[in-house]
Amino acid sequence: MAGEAAPGSLGVLATWRRTPRQVRALLVGVFVSRLAGFLQIFLVLFLIHRGFSSGQAGFALGCYGFGAVLGTFAGGWLSDRLSVRTTTLISMLGSAALIVCVLYLRVYPLILLAVLLVSTIGQLYRPAAQALITELTPPGQLVMVTAMYRLSLNLGATITPLLGAALVSVSYNMLFWGEAMAALTYGVIALNALPHRSTPAGSATEAAQEPRSGYRALLADRRYLVFLAAVVLVSVVYCQYTAALPVAISRAGLSLWWYSAVVSLNAVIVAAFEVMTTRFVQTWPLRLTTLCGFALVGVGYGVYAISMAPGFLIVGTLIWTLSEIIGAPTTFAYPGMIAPARLRGRYIGAMQGLFGLGAAAGPILGVGLLDLTGRGVWLWAAAAGLVAAILGQLGIRRPGASQIPEPTPEPAGCPETTN
Repeated sequence: MAGEAAPGSLGVLATWRRTPRQVRALLVGVFVSRLAGFLQIFLVLFLIHRGFSSGQAGFALGCYGFGAVLGTFAGGWLSDRLSVRTTTLISMLGSAALIVCVLYLRVYPLILLAVLLVSTIGQLYRPAAQALITELTPPGQLVMVTAMYRLSLNLGATITPLLGAALVSVSYNMLFWGEAMAALTYGVIALNALPHRSTPAGSATEAAQEPRSGYRALLADRRYLVFLAAVVLVSVVYCQYTAALPVAISRAGLSLWWYSAVVSLNAVIVAAFEVMTTRFVQTWPLRLTTLCGFALVGVGYGVYAISMAPGFLIVGTLIWTLSEIIGAPTTFAYPGMIAPARLRGRYIGAMQGLFGLGAAAGPILGVGLLDLTGRGVWLWAAAAGLVAAILGQLGIRRPGASQIPEPTPEPAGCPETTN
């Protein structure tokens, strides 16, 4: 109709009104679940409180991170084989039970196993959620709805430490039971609001015809593998605000208050402006969005190479924060845009899993380079960001241009022939 906004330029409220009920329910469930994501934040303190050493507590946290990477890959596979609803129920019910188990276990190897399992199962829902958003959301609104999904995650993560600290002041029992109840709440939402089967028409037939090759089917898409390499590099650079940056600030003789200030600056800007910025960014060409999102990460961290003075800390942080609010919604929506329907969960799971892998390896690489090169670590970070931008340009393609052929079903009623 004349005068009506184009689908790709809808604002936040207009997009929310047009978002399917199932997707809105999913966003609420994700927020509730993330709001009580206490285990990762308080695991080290909990184990030390129980009498374990700081080294044992740190290793347990590493197991949690490894399990989260496994969970995103497994969640992508499950959401292709089962349904988003079933995958989410497995994730929420399983993690709720295992979270409570951690509270009552006393043997260290069993605690490690429980932590590994709870993080793996607890992350199954992430690729499934993005797969459902991709399937039910009109293409012109997908980037905006993905920004809303990220807002649900970020708002929950922002409130979690404060809420968790209040619960810990009473007891760790309340902390763990609170997270379990939040997972069960999301499970109830999924049971009542998510579709029983969320695969497009015909994809069940395709899945049956497809060889059960797991993620091997994705390897045929060479351009997407190049894009995934760019995602890993961006993740390695991006996570340095949790690893190399606080160490560098401390070594520069600055108060760690400055570290808290720049981290808070990032969190506030992302929560306040990412969705509003997406109102305009969602109409940009994919290549331009990816270029800005990936390159500005490197530029922002490269500013730190000039000086650790507060002014440069703020400018650098603003630049790589800008990269996040410009590029992150499109980056996380992109796998669903270009994936064949039968592989959508695996495309999404691969991207999320490799992003998590980069975030796990990044602190080791960043602190190691800081020890070897001093401020040179930021030049390496800038170079990695620029390489990621180049790889992103090589790997990106327009939606609908899949490089994996869809399976061709045999015509019904055709007799088999034998030689």
